[in-house]
Amino acid sequence: MEETEFDDILDDWFIESLKTYKDLYVYQLECPTQVIEWTSGKTVCVAGNSSSKNETLELRLPPKLFADENKGLCAERDFKVLHGGFTDGPVRCLRHIPGTRCVVTNDGRSSDLQVWDLGGDDSDAIRRTGSLKGRSVSERGSRIAARLSTTPQVLHGAQSSDVQLTQLASGQTLYKLETDSADPLSSLHFVSDTVFLAGCCNGNIYIADTRTSAAPQLSPPPASSGESVLWWMDAFAGPSCSDPSSCRIARLSSSGQAVISDLRNPGGAVSRAQLDVQTCRCNLDDVRVSWAPVLDDCIAVSGFSGIVQIYNTSVWRTELQETKPLFEHRGHAVSSQPDDGIPVCITSHVWHPERPQTLISAASDGSVHLWDWVDQSVGSG
Repeated sequence: MEETEFDDILDDWFIESLKTYKDLYVYQLECPTQVIEWTSGKTVCVAGNSSSKNETLELRLPPKLFADENKGLCAERDFKVLHGGFTDGPVRCLRHIPGTRCVVTNDGRSSDLQVWDLGGDDSDAIRRTGSLKGRSVSERGSRIAARLSTTPQVLHGAQSSDVQLTQLASGQTLYKLETDSADPLSSLHFVSDTVFLAGCCNGNIYIADTRTSAAPQLSPPPASSGESVLWWMDAFAGPSCSDPSSCRIARLSSSGQAVISDLRNPGGAVSRAQLDVQTCRCNLDDVRVSWAPVLDDCIAVSGFSGIVQIYNTSVWRTELQETKPLFEHRGHAVSSQPDDGIPVCITSHVWHPERPQTLISAASDGSVHLWDWVDQSVGSG
């Protein structure tokens, strides 16, 4: 692409963004990140994924984002590094332990975990404080989940046969998931204090309770056409998971099919759709599907291209139909020129836990975007 043509496209997108975004902020990392994790409502942790030494940073979001009144009087629109440190290898998975200043990481090369202290007011250094041994030898890496508990704990595993709940301080194993298969995991999610879902790359979902040694419930993958379909999953517990129907599951396949179900019948489909995604030209490890925590029925999808898409699942039906996104964030794709013909790809995204239409996304060029999108369909009749 000629430089003048690229500049014209960027200018057109910038003008359009004035009406399609309420807020838009940009940050540049030295190395791309596959992880974005909230450590508070105003701070996130990111870490590099290169094969050698990488930075781990805790970033404060621009204060101007939170200045709802007199926003024009707030001059601070930059990200700020609060704490930082270095890892000896890549960081493929990272989870903050709620109620602590600790994060747990995995390098994607084994099932072992690394434990880090994020630092405090007296120190700006992120330091490694320990490690946790995984149950298996895995070249794919572990998935991690954590929830608030009186004693910090972490749920982790690389495949369905080696998922375990480990006490952070002592390394004691508190629970093991017992299954007959060893399916590689795509994700782990707590939906209550004790119930969790283990999503597998083949579409299987194991539903288990850490209070019991009973065999987990197995939900098979949705029917799908095509060969070697991979699946990703996210779960949202809603205000109270005492009502199983409030625990919603979103499954996304590598062919772009999305299926919504709930815990009353996880193998069934409340609704489904064929998403408007490109044939994946990116790293399949970067594909993400996530429920909006405070925006009813919306999911975000990324990793198929340089675009993050928002879909409204409330308009989907039980039969498979093609659907268009409610919104697309094209900022990463538009503002980055392809390197040697390789297009930029989204490597991660997360919703803000409290702001309905605010997300953070990261891309393969090291760019990080914080954006609050405008729903153009509202009030359009």
